[in-house]
Amino acid sequence: MLARLARMVRALFAFALLALPASLPAEPALTRIEATPAALELFERDWVLMNWALKFYDSNRDILLQPEEAAAAAEAFRKLADADNDGRVTPEEYRAAREFILARY
Repeated sequence: MLARLARMVRALFAFALLALPASLPAEPALTRIEATPAALELFERDWVLMNWALKFYDSNRDILLQPEEAAAAAEAFRKLADADNDGRVTPEEYRAAREFILARY
């Protein structure tokens, strides 16, 4: 009796697995999942830079940085921080620019 019940449960389970894909839509509904650009990650890591970027680059004033707003803010930060104009921001330049932003804005 127990063996027969186990076979029935397995058969129902197999049937359910076969029927499941037919009940799902052909393509799942896409949710808005986007890779976070490096520029946005920079501001999410540092509250000083985030506040500065929101103050000057949040063009739609929604208190969220869109990727294009973050890119503009990152470019402005790079110009501000790159003291020797070599195209790179060293950790020392980053700290100095952050302190400048914190003191001035």
